[in-house]
Amino acid sequence: MTGEPDGADRAEPCIFCEIVAGRIPSTEVERTPTTYAFRDINPAAPVHVLVVPTLHVGSVHDLGPGDATLLSDLMAAVQRIAEGEGVAATGYRLVANVGADAGQTVAHLHLHVLGGRPMRWPPE
Repeated sequence: MTGEPDGADRAEPCIFCEIVAGRIPSTEVERTPTTYAFRDINPAAPVHVLVVPTLHVGSVHDLGPGDATLLSDLMAAVQRIAEGEGVAATGYRLVANVGADAGQTVAHLHLHVLGGRPMRWPPE
């Protein structure tokens, strides 16, 4: 697997690793052995849940062929969350920013599940 344990030594601490480990509080939506989902502290929609791997992975770009199970786990978590939040039937946006130019502000792979209102393209 590409990821590192959440306690791995890094040049800078990872806020999402700290959240997964419970050292920084969050509002948990779901936890599995490979994924953790929690509410965004600055929501961009009525439903705004972040889904992260429990192991540190920098971004989607850092995934490889050996990470198929992790990707499947992340997508299954997204589907469960959309159902649980009541947005699966009406629609939701799934966003993964990769790198600074795309708006990735935390270097830990995370998926934004956004819904609960009509979404426009381009995003507001």
